[in-house]
Amino acid sequence: MTFFEKHVFVCENSREASDPRGCCASRGASEFTNALKSLCKNSTFKNKVRVNKAGCLDFCSQGAVAVVYPDAIWYRGLTAADASEIFESHIKNGIPVERLRITSRIPS
Repeated sequence: MTFFEKHVFVCENSREASDPRGCCASRGASEFTNALKSLCKNSTFKNKVRVNKAGCLDFCSQGAVAVVYPDAIWYRGLTAADASEIFESHIKNGIPVERLRITSRIPS
């Protein structure tokens, strides 16, 4: 059995529309997840990177959120269009996408 080199958890938590925190599900998280999964699956990273849906990652105010391990790099405000940049820069080349990073703990 081989282990994954990277593991990406994408928050797809869903809340009532009236919840002031909002939720990643309503901010395009699923579209981002599907786009990143497709990029990984159709590349040499198919068995090296695992992309999983996650419950709340507690950065609700940051839009659709994901974290890449073992790097512990957190991303915010993700859209399907961002998947290719994260794939090319971070997954393939090990360079985090700075414009999307969460760099400090901001309460939800």
